[in-house]
Amino acid sequence: MIKMNDIVREGNPVLRQKAEDVSLPASIEDKETLASLMEYVQSSQNPEKAERYGLRPGIGLAAPQIGVSKRMIAVHVKDEKGNQVSYALFNPKIISHSVEKAFLTGGEGCLSVDRDVPGYVHRYARVTVKATTLEGDEVKLRLKGLPAICIQHEIDHLNGIMFYDYINEKDPFYVEENAQAIER
Repeated sequence: MIKMNDIVREGNPVLRQKAEDVSLPASIEDKETLASLMEYVQSSQNPEKAERYGLRPGIGLAAPQIGVSKRMIAVHVKDEKGNQVSYALFNPKIISHSVEKAFLTGGEGCLSVDRDVPGYVHRYARVTVKATTLEGDEVKLRLKGLPAICIQHEIDHLNGIMFYDYINEKDPFYVEENAQAIER
């Protein structure tokens, strides 16, 4: 099981690298890595397990965050209707997105960042993502709201981008025209 001390912190060069594609069908090792990413996000949201193992709650985790520079992410988050959205994905790629932007009113955080970084991160309000599941199925996901923001955050990790790279340095709480505010 991944623990907090397994998570790479900002400043580590792996977080700024472009991760390699996972060869498909995935190896047993890659499947185990992806399953462990999902296990972390699910366990971190369980108050009992989080306390027992000292886990910081997270809604997503990417392989580079555990020092593995491969294109794998896990997302475990509720959508605007309260439905659980859970994806463990190999080689996720955004194939289309909305013109409209959205941002979390409370800002974004990251398990690899041990400090509060105030400011708004503008992302696409809706995205379509193509990927391969842990079971080897090709999927096309249409996401909006918090799940869309979360998956963009995790895909950014695969491209060496940190969430605070998007924050306007001069005006951290600048709101782009017509951007949708999402409460979290």
